[in-house]
Amino acid sequence: MSKSISTNPATEEHIAEYERLTEHQLKTKLVAANEAFQSWKKTSYDERAKLMRKLSDIFEKNKNTYALLATQEMGKTLEQSVKEIEKCIWICNYYADNTSKILEDTIVKTEASKSYVTYQPLGVILAVMPWNFPFYQVVRFLIPTLMAGNVGVLKHASNVQGCAFALESAIKQAEFPDAVFTNLNIGSNAVEAVIKHDAVVAVTLTGSAPAGKAVAALAGKHLKKSVLELGGSDPYIILEDADLDETTDIATYGRLQNNGQTCIAAKRFIVLDEVYDDFINAFTKKMKEAKMGSPKDSDTYYGPLARIDLRDELHEQVKKTIAQGGKLILGGEIPERSGAYYPATILSELKPGMEAFDEELFGPVASVIRAKDEAEAIALANTSKFGLGAGVFTSNKTRGEKVALQLESGNCFVNKLVASDPRLPFGGIKTSGYGRELADNGIKEFVNTKTVWVN
Repeated sequence: MSKSISTNPATEEHIAEYERLTEHQLKTKLVAANEAFQSWKKTSYDERAKLMRKLSDIFEKNKNTYALLATQEMGKTLEQSVKEIEKCIWICNYYADNTSKILEDTIVKTEASKSYVTYQPLGVILAVMPWNFPFYQVVRFLIPTLMAGNVGVLKHASNVQGCAFALESAIKQAEFPDAVFTNLNIGSNAVEAVIKHDAVVAVTLTGSAPAGKAVAALAGKHLKKSVLELGGSDPYIILEDADLDETTDIATYGRLQNNGQTCIAAKRFIVLDEVYDDFINAFTKKMKEAKMGSPKDSDTYYGPLARIDLRDELHEQVKKTIAQGGKLILGGEIPERSGAYYPATILSELKPGMEAFDEELFGPVASVIRAKDEAEAIALANTSKFGLGAGVFTSNKTRGEKVALQLESGNCFVNKLVASDPRLPFGGIKTSGYGRELADNGIKEFVNTKTVWVN
């Protein structure tokens, strides 16, 4: 039987091994999930909300324990791991408080004596989740799934199985019925068997575009609905009237948060020509001052990447961009130390066709692009196969909003980093995926929007 191996990316030390499911065990768990759905779908919103608040309390009680586990398995700083668990708590409470209103029957006046739209659960939902937010990514799918009356099964990334099993344990501690949430410790080669299983009605994936294409093809083949949140190369336009001190503070955090491993991280900084040099100078100073170190140290700004191979792939992208004519301003060298560390790096004078312009760089590497005016900045921002997030920095909010409406992305923020919020729908367009998570839109992705007509 194969195993999932958890390794600390800061030290390269072995943490744990987890036995993967056999084919028989997998089928047994899927059958159990479907059986759990038959009774769970009959519970009231109040019953579900009561358990959800208990889960919120468990997250609060174990916040530091869960945070340390996330830091050990994927390398983010402890402070950011704590914030991740706090966001999980927020989502639990949001849907506990609001699901009954969101999924309330909608009366529609027609010639019928009664006609309305009702929202009913579908069944077992498969989630294929990444390692970069090992608790939050799962919670973002799971909480609305359970509150809608569905049940969930999880295929988590192999390197964060400790977090996956901790989540399964938390659900049990909150006294949810058995098998309403199950962690399936399987490899990617077993995902098709889960999707094609009769018990599974839909799949949601957060990950890379190639992974999304593969899962979408399988889901389509078996007529199962899918929602995809894929990669991004988020552009942030810096207009000439932006406050550069504040903007470069936000840019530094935006590029280094989660050690640079965030789909909605600030990645491409498109700067108007008249402030380009000033932006580069201020940004370089702050990126250079940000401390790379152990994610457990309180003064560490950013830690290692999640795995050595990911660090090496990122470095190859940096070298390729330089060979294509990009200018290295800062960083760009693998440090001589153990762990999957990569320094804060800035590449400038980038153009379409270069690796760091066209592709997603999943790590602490910033791409800076020059634009002669606002119109060119918008065009450069939209010259991308991705469309997840985008941002605009300006002292003129009206102007910023006007620019934001012209950017091709699922999320666009003015004078703030793009962030997910349970009150707002989250997702992308183009090769950044389709469908939405969170808010009303997210919970309605996996329900039967059913018309009822009574004559």
